[in-house]
Amino acid sequence: MQIDKKDQTKTSNVQVISRAAKILRTLRAYPKGLSLSQIAKEVGMARSTVQRIVTTLEQERFIAAASVNGGYRLGPEIAMLAGAVHSDLREEVRPFLLSLSHQINETVDLSVLENSKVLFVDQIIAPHPLQATSQPGASFPLHCTANGKAILASLPLAEVEKLLPEHMQQYTEHTITTRDELLRELEQVRKKGVSFAREEHIPGICAVGAAVVDQMGNISAISIPLPSTRFYGHEERLAEALIHTCHKINEHFEMK
Repeated sequence: MQIDKKDQTKTSNVQVISRAAKILRTLRAYPKGLSLSQIAKEVGMARSTVQRIVTTLEQERFIAAASVNGGYRLGPEIAMLAGAVHSDLREEVRPFLLSLSHQINETVDLSVLENSKVLFVDQIIAPHPLQATSQPGASFPLHCTANGKAILASLPLAEVEKLLPEHMQQYTEHTITTRDELLRELEQVRKKGVSFAREEHIPGICAVGAAVVDQMGNISAISIPLPSTRFYGHEERLAEALIHTCHKINEHFEMK
């Protein structure tokens, strides 16, 4: 029985693409970069194989040198592709954000995970004299924001542990600073489908957050940031409206 060389080539090409994707996903969890040996250990491949793939990815700007440790991190081409995805995401989700903001008369944000931070990509600002707003393009910590917690709760535990250090920065007296305590809270977020930030990042600012998943499996978060004076006592109403909107967004993506 003869093996078709064309079939062998196709199989080999698919395997290389799969391995490259695995390396890129691994580096996503390590924004400061990894050495070739560390990448090889994480993905379970020979160092020589990793080096060949990384060299090609670096030539295509999907991977770049990490100056901190001499290793490699995600490159600028990934950011450009992500920008295109974010643009499509904004167009898809914006009608739902507008509807939610009008319903609750509060500001509504759309954000994604970007280099171990939560990146704001769109916002509908409510007409209040006192507002909690963040410009699209701004990034906040994951561990003390409602959108950050919503995204973390949607990720595999192993990836969450890579993103979070054992001890995290304290921004206010309400900030959770230990990973174990935050992991316990994330369990509740998974059960309830909604996260809360009660003056944990900025004094006087609270938020409600929930995750949505697009047709490609990408996770993003919808959040409602507002002054604490309009938050306390209204948590359940805000959470209910947010969860309902996120269900509609998920259904929209499932139908595509």
